[in-house]
Amino acid sequence: MGKKGSAVLRLRIKEVAQEKGLSMTKLSQRSEVGFTTIRLLFKDPYRSVNTDTLERLAKVLGVSPLDLLEYIPDNDAKQ
Repeated sequence: MGKKGSAVLRLRIKEVAQEKGLSMTKLSQRSEVGFTTIRLLFKDPYRSVNTDTLERLAKVLGVSPLDLLEYIPDNDAKQ
């Protein structure tokens, strides 16, 4: 994950795809994003992703690219 005390962004691609009933294969085909990339993003929600990929996935999933991100504030901010 991120360094201690630093905020991170977590990808919600897997969760949103499951909510929409789309498998990794269907998501890959419809978004024209490689299956290997989709698999890596499902497996590691803290992985870097470029904005073009995020926009393609969001379009296929029918959501805003922002809906595919979860902001996790740093632990220090909670105290």
